[in-house]
Amino acid sequence: MEVLSTMLTFIPFSFLCLFLGLCFMMLKGKSIGNSNYAPCKGTVFNQLLHFKNLHDYHTELAKTNPTFRLLTPDQSELYTVDTRNVEHILKTKFDKYSKGKYNQDVLSDLFGEGIFAVDGEKWRQQRKLASYEFSTRVLRDFSCSVFRRNASKLVRVLSEFSHRGVAFDLQDLLMRSALDSICEVGFGTELNCLEESSKEGVEFMKAFDESNALIYWRYVDPFWKIKRFLNIGSEATLKKKVKLMDDFVHGIIKARKAQLTVQQEESSSNVKEDILSRFLMESKKDPKTMTDKYLRDIIMNFMLAGKDSSANTLTWFFYMLCKNPLLQEKIAQEVRDNVTCYSSHEGEENIDEFVSNLTDDTIDKMHYLHAALTETLRLYPAVPLDGRTANEADILPDGYKVKKGDGVYYLTYSMGRMSSIWGEDAEEFLPQRWLHHGVFQPQSPFKFVAFHGGPRICLGKEFSYRQMKIVVMALLRFFRFKLANETQCVTYKVMFTLQMDKGLPLYALPRSLK
Repeated sequence: MEVLSTMLTFIPFSFLCLFLGLCFMMLKGKSIGNSNYAPCKGTVFNQLLHFKNLHDYHTELAKTNPTFRLLTPDQSELYTVDTRNVEHILKTKFDKYSKGKYNQDVLSDLFGEGIFAVDGEKWRQQRKLASYEFSTRVLRDFSCSVFRRNASKLVRVLSEFSHRGVAFDLQDLLMRSALDSICEVGFGTELNCLEESSKEGVEFMKAFDESNALIYWRYVDPFWKIKRFLNIGSEATLKKKVKLMDDFVHGIIKARKAQLTVQQEESSSNVKEDILSRFLMESKKDPKTMTDKYLRDIIMNFMLAGKDSSANTLTWFFYMLCKNPLLQEKIAQEVRDNVTCYSSHEGEENIDEFVSNLTDDTIDKMHYLHAALTETLRLYPAVPLDGRTANEADILPDGYKVKKGDGVYYLTYSMGRMSSIWGEDAEEFLPQRWLHHGVFQPQSPFKFVAFHGGPRICLGKEFSYRQMKIVVMALLRFFRFKLANETQCVTYKVMFTLQMDKGLPLYALPRSLK
């Protein structure tokens, strides 16, 4: 109903915007036929008509025009798959581009002043503290123990489904497991969502996913500010979801503060070096800036990075393995070749023993698995579309002009499907494209931009790979997976992250441990 009512109002509005936008652009010398500017493919509101398959719509446009623009009444939004342009805005001219006020207005209710939504000093402060935390051996060791423990829990949950011979939604289970991991590693809080003993945690997860989609809807809804002011429709729903999440997150902050106070009073040396603790320590130095509201924003941003990126990628990964059973067996064999389970008897006790052997050295030997995860991210990037706003007039490497205030977005999902970047087999799932003599070979971060690039490149990249490898190795050691419905049409839900729409129903068949 929300889409239908918006479209009925949108159609005459879009024609008006197009007419006014064209007139305005022509007055500013940015007419449709001006070759100094990227080819115009309509207005930004055209995206509403293609919203359900937005990323594929962009892909088709990019196949004929690697850089194109959509008009708004007062500016242009440029979309590009040109790797030179990506490097230009993310690295070469990093200081000339920012998130911009428009994006910050859209994002603020969910992500506030967190690291993904801010620029300048606040971004540098959060980046510096998080960078320090990610570099510590304490967090590395602690996170690996958490990843292994949660992988064991996930195997046990799937064992029950496997024993009963019933299908389950793997995406939902991966989301729960990832939320458990990020809350413990990032915020020193155990939720146990996977075991469903935390009703609040599960409600938070659902509210977060729904808010993610509702916030993204703002990019194609010209009336979202009016709806927010009147507290109606999607904006009223969003407000309720954000309130639920705020209460949950402030509870985490309050509890972590109390824990740290007790530990300090007891002179305990066992203070967990989680990310939230680092920011709480910093808040004592600057309480006016590092308020609970600011800490809430930081947590929401790390939730997006820690939960959605790994869980979504693993969902698409297992889908691709089900569509390519020979590849599934190849990775399972790589697991068997590199990890030995020493117990002489089969059963549940083997699970903990197996995951305890998933050491850094073992994980680093999994070159084909690393390639397959990277190939998944190439075709199904965690963040399918991202971009920056021009702080001043500029000229992109492909020769097109950019005006101050224009948005420049790089189409990560589309880039993975461009033959001009990856060759004629770009749309095929081929992990071997990342291997040279069996060893993984990385590509330029501006060609493979799933983890962003330049100064804002993802700090948690290695943590994400480590977490995903541990989960995959544990699941493929004990199970073989197949789709519950081979004819199911699998697609994405349009939101900030590339979540699979309607989940991923699978069967798990037990593997012999001999």
